[in-house]
Amino acid sequence: MFKDGEAQPVFDPKDVVKESLWVRAPVDSDRDGKDDEVYTEVVRPRATERGLKVPVVYMVSPYFSGGNDVANHNVDVELYVPDKRNGRLLKSNSDERITAALGPNPITSGRYEAYFIARGYAVVYAESLGTGKSTGCPTTGDVNETIGARVVVDWLNGRASARTATGEAIKATWSTGKTGMMGVSYNGTLPNAVASTGVRGLEAIVPIAAISSWYDYYRADGAVVAPGTFQGEDADVLAEYVYTRADREICKPILAEIAKDQDRVTGDYSRFWDKRNYLNDVRKVRAAVLAVHGLNDWNVKMTHVEQWYSALKKVGAPHKIWLHQSGHTDADTLRSVEWRRTLNRWFTQYLWGHRNGIDKEPKATLQREDKTWVDEKDWPAPGTSDVRLRPSAGGSAKGGLGVLPSRGVEKLTDDATKTAESLIDQATSPNRLSYSSEPAKKPVRLSGKSTANLRVAFDRPAANLTTLLVDRSTDGTSHVITRGSTDPQNRERPDRTSPIKPGKFYDVEVPIVPDDYVLQAGHRLEFVVISSDYDYTLRPKPGAGLSLDLTRTSVELPVVGGWRTVLQAF
Repeated sequence: MFKDGEAQPVFDPKDVVKESLWVRAPVDSDRDGKDDEVYTEVVRPRATERGLKVPVVYMVSPYFSGGNDVANHNVDVELYVPDKRNGRLLKSNSDERITAALGPNPITSGRYEAYFIARGYAVVYAESLGTGKSTGCPTTGDVNETIGARVVVDWLNGRASARTATGEAIKATWSTGKTGMMGVSYNGTLPNAVASTGVRGLEAIVPIAAISSWYDYYRADGAVVAPGTFQGEDADVLAEYVYTRADREICKPILAEIAKDQDRVTGDYSRFWDKRNYLNDVRKVRAAVLAVHGLNDWNVKMTHVEQWYSALKKVGAPHKIWLHQSGHTDADTLRSVEWRRTLNRWFTQYLWGHRNGIDKEPKATLQREDKTWVDEKDWPAPGTSDVRLRPSAGGSAKGGLGVLPSRGVEKLTDDATKTAESLIDQATSPNRLSYSSEPAKKPVRLSGKSTANLRVAFDRPAANLTTLLVDRSTDGTSHVITRGSTDPQNRERPDRTSPIKPGKFYDVEVPIVPDDYVLQAGHRLEFVVISSDYDYTLRPKPGAGLSLDLTRTSVELPVVGGWRTVLQAF
């Protein structure tokens, strides 16, 4: 039954058939000479026993069986200098653990299962390779992991075989084959990965707080960075954490290869990371994508949804975006009624095939800073254009930020023991350069990507480089809007380390994490330059000196209304 474009709750969510099975995957990720098998559980309305065929909501996760206690890497290390391998892979004795980073399974059967079953969907769960009852090895986002997740869609469409615990063949004769995937964090990343294969039968995905390129999760243009301040986490740590299959030995060589190939020394983009970049295959995406992300998510940063969503628009895939004011979480915890209606309507159209016009509605739903929700034509906001602002002298205290170029060279000294927030709140500091606009005469909205273009010299052959955008309120308190880091040794290409000659000035571009933010009237916009970012970058000993040439330095901002807004506001 459908009403107002939504599948209605006409089935008893307790009257279900449950099945456990293993789907055969055409990969051998543990190198034991046998195809891997993906442990899968099916929950479907009992009406499917009487001939009803239903679509599927499919959730795959490496977290269903928990995780191991794994120490993160030490981040209090010196930075890599070509031919001087001083940035070694070191294990920390810290008590930091990965369990709170990407985290245990954020989607549980209790949250969505009854909701979907009542509306006639089957719900299918699967454990990623190397986790729980699945065979194979966890490989943090690579091709084998993607195939292991995809094969369940193939089984639902009759293209893959499966067995029960007793070895009997089992088919999904009750399935229409139309499948939607959803999940949060890692569980939302896997739908992106599977969709990028173009697999037939995957009609829709709902990636929530999901990764689009694993390099951008653990690196930033050559810089080794932390996800969500979980310092020292990396691809090998995550693989070891989710390695929960019973055989505790077979995957150790694969985990050792990940630790080596991820390269925490140079931080360069490489074949290892390229295999984990789903943007490479976005042109293959057939599924309708409802992308959901938190504007304050510093675990899976906004970079991921911005670049994924932009790429989807370019290739013409059906798309819609939800952006909320919270962090690394599910939209269901924030606006449950409206969110579930959108989710149901998305699956109603693309899985049930009931045309409800959701593809003709505004593409973007955003939560504003005051917690109200708005629908807009798309995102970034229409009418947004890039505006270039420039710093002026006085950055060790408070320099200016405006439209006119300035002259002079200003200096800072790195101190990785201090947080960015503490440096921002100091009236003066030798460890940061801060440049402030005049108080805004009207609200100024930023929507999309910002970029800092710096002309900078270093007194050492290696240094971190970080920029921040800050909202300074009328009472003087500050709020970091967004930030970005880079390794200046990767100023030419992310896959190539180019040596730095101390004392020589270089043009370095620092991509700033995308955002959608309204600077209120009376507030000042501050542009801050620091070296190490205590909560995110590697932390070398204090002392590296940076010199900033103001003449060739600027920050490019995505302002709704462009220059007209800026000139009226400042």
